[in-house]
Amino acid sequence: MIRVLIADDQSMVRAGFRMILGAQEDMEVVADVPDGIEAVRRARELRPDVCLLDIRMPGLDGLEVTRQLAGSDVADPLKVVVVTTFDLDEYVHAALQGGASGFLLKDAGPALLIEAVRAAARGDALVSPQVTVRLLQHFGGQRPATRSAPDTGLTERELDVVRAAADGLTNSEIGAELFLSLSTVKTHLASVQAKLGVRNRVGIAAWAWRNGIMDPESSA
Repeated sequence: MIRVLIADDQSMVRAGFRMILGAQEDMEVVADVPDGIEAVRRARELRPDVCLLDIRMPGLDGLEVTRQLAGSDVADPLKVVVVTTFDLDEYVHAALQGGASGFLLKDAGPALLIEAVRAAARGDALVSPQVTVRLLQHFGGQRPATRSAPDTGLTERELDVVRAAADGLTNSEIGAELFLSLSTVKTHLASVQAKLGVRNRVGIAAWAWRNGIMDPESSA
């Protein structure tokens, strides 16, 4: 059972999310709160598997809540998915850099919301397609002239996995494309995260696009 905390200042949004997630056999909403301060308090108290956070909330905004619950200096971080009406670039980057495991727009639909929660619970990440395009375009625009990877100690096989993950492939799809078992894909991703110092596959994708690892033609 995936235990979920919902934080949003709009009661109708909280009720809608609770209805959607509560209808799933593998999910339980353990709390819904209207502000960031209460979100931090209840999350630390209940230790849910996934926290769904709005950005614009009273007390503490969702970005600060994300940093307090999932940031790099948190000893035992929680899984956070940011769900918001606003897809401003600075929000996307701040949320992902703050440790979020996903970033969804509220109009993404129930199916994507459910999948984002499941992805976060299993250690993957899911970002709204519209946001992914903006994210990759942003990092693509910052691509350096050199096409060689920075000296991170990544093997060629790990770089293959990085490119596939940055193209948005799931672990199963990466395995099928690279002829690897699911456990081997997970092992490679864990190794990559450790070498790059990132917390999830979104961080891997951002690193790949920022450092010119991707081939624009192959991922168009």
